[in-house]
Amino acid sequence: QVQLVESGGGLVQPGGSLRLSCAASRIAFGATTMEWYRQAPGKERTLVAHIGSGGDSNYADSVKGRFTISRDNANNMVYLQMNNLKPGDTAVYYCHARIWPLKYWGQGTQVTVSS
Repeated sequence: QVQLVESGGGLVQPGGSLRLSCAASRIAFGATTMEWYRQAPGKERTLVAHIGSGGDSNYADSVKGRFTISRDNANNMVYLQMNNLKPGDTAVYYCHARIWPLKYWGQGTQVTVSS
């Protein structure tokens, strides 16, 4: 059973930073595309950042220049460094793994940006 376990969420003031982590197990991590999604209350789940198996990355326009996705293949980890956080970043953040034809989700971690 593939497992994705997120951590690192919490309450932060506007302008602050958080680093989310996702630990993957029972998966061929080096061959897996990893992504972070988020879902705010009453809204659809949307893609925040993507990192391919080769390390190529891309971001939603709303987070470009503020968020950085990275991966550690030796330890089956993916990270999301979030800087200059804004109240609009408040959401549950989910780790997502894609290795064709399968997809897996983590349980999510809450990020709240508020003063």
